[in-house]
Amino acid sequence: MGSFSPEPWLPRPLSPSGLVLAAALLLLVLCLRVRRTRRPGEPPLIKGWLPYFGEALKLQKDPLGFMTTLQKQRGDVFTLFLGGNYITFILDPFQYQSVVKNQKLSFQMFTSKFLMRVFSVKKMMTYHDLNDKIHTSYQLLRGKHLDALMENTMQTLKQVFEPQFLKTTSWDTEYLLTFCSSVIFEVTFTAIHGNVLAGDRKTFITELRDDFFKFDSKFTHLASGVPIELLGNIKSIRTKLIKQLTTENLAKLQGWSEVVQMRQDILEKYYTPKDTEIGAHHLGLLWASVSNTVPTMFWTMYYLLRHPEAMAVLRDEIDHLLQSTGQKKGPGFSIHLTREQLDSLVYLESTILEALRLCSFSGIFRVVQEDLTLHLGSQDCCLRKGDFVGIFPPVLHYDPEIFEAPEEFRFDRFTESGKKKTTFFKRGKKLKYYHMPFGFGVSKCPGRFLAIVEIKQLLVVFLTYFDLEIIDDKPLELNYNRFLFGIQYPDSDVLFRYKVKS
Repeated sequence: MGSFSPEPWLPRPLSPSGLVLAAALLLLVLCLRVRRTRRPGEPPLIKGWLPYFGEALKLQKDPLGFMTTLQKQRGDVFTLFLGGNYITFILDPFQYQSVVKNQKLSFQMFTSKFLMRVFSVKKMMTYHDLNDKIHTSYQLLRGKHLDALMENTMQTLKQVFEPQFLKTTSWDTEYLLTFCSSVIFEVTFTAIHGNVLAGDRKTFITELRDDFFKFDSKFTHLASGVPIELLGNIKSIRTKLIKQLTTENLAKLQGWSEVVQMRQDILEKYYTPKDTEIGAHHLGLLWASVSNTVPTMFWTMYYLLRHPEAMAVLRDEIDHLLQSTGQKKGPGFSIHLTREQLDSLVYLESTILEALRLCSFSGIFRVVQEDLTLHLGSQDCCLRKGDFVGIFPPVLHYDPEIFEAPEEFRFDRFTESGKKKTTFFKRGKKLKYYHMPFGFGVSKCPGRFLAIVEIKQLLVVFLTYFDLEIIDDKPLELNYNRFLFGIQYPDSDVLFRYKVKS
């Protein structure tokens, strides 16, 4: 994220002396930027003393504690210098709408820079209509189109887990995060991009997955503007991933989803068939489909394993649904649930939403396109062109006035009298925004329906066909290396075991 982009300085790999010079020039520019002073009408300004980083290190160490302390000291609106950028945070949930509605706060500018930095997608910066057309493909991630993706997901789950049903009922032991990463990647890639036709499918998926997570480990660095040349072999790994998803190599996969087909049709109107940037677009779609689904699945499983009473309620809910639909749990994958039936599992959904509430530390950002005054209820806020406006949902998610004992995992927090609960209050007023792991407005994650449905399907399979136990029953902390970007990973992995129910 950021309004300053170092990429034009680095059109080709630099020598060590060139890197030193680039770093020195970058430091000079950032030192000049940090000299900024607060103007009349602007929010309180907190710069910190570190060039470039500003207050980023404090924020990363304890994001929620740092932001809530500033909120108490400076109010609901203040500007932070972070990673070379000035971000004005608005923490009052009743003022979020002012950000959504203001046409001079651009999400597209933020997205275009993000795609260029992380995935090397460059045409979005000059062909703004391309972004609009790509956005239309997201309609294929919901409604009846989602039903087809659900079927793809279930078929892939059969491929992944049917070998387990041929085994005896002995325990298999795995690391939970590694397990979730492997399953989610294979199921998601196959459901969206298709099946490998030739060669060793398992080897292909394993190699692609390993490269993907190596690339993803440096995502925050890329998104914040760190030149990829400074990140070891990540540039070569990204190039390899992009090549795997070019038009030529995608043609080797069978069963593209509708969304991949539509995106390919759109991209072929802007690129030649051999242009590798098509692969960069598809890498962006794969990243968006996998990167946050993995930690969400991990945390949901982890909390269920540590709360057997919650797991018992979910098993009972699923069993009742199967009985009511006349389905019996036979050998192999003999059950099939529609999207509407999955949606009726209110405790299952509440469990996932609660994991998201606890572990999502995303920020929601807009670029200020011109100097303007933002009207926030009883106060006006002057903003500068090129700055960012940010919303930090964890302050909302951990507000004790909205969620009782917010630091606790309560699987039924989003249920009430056996139904979905959607009404929450602050200062006696009903909140429009109370749960925001997927953002809001035009920036709301278009793949959220697929992610939630996929996690529901996986959990139904696990809870129906397997016994599950945690081995390392230790409390985990969030690793804030991805703070401001999505669902946080755990600070360590844990062992669990599973076996087919006898």
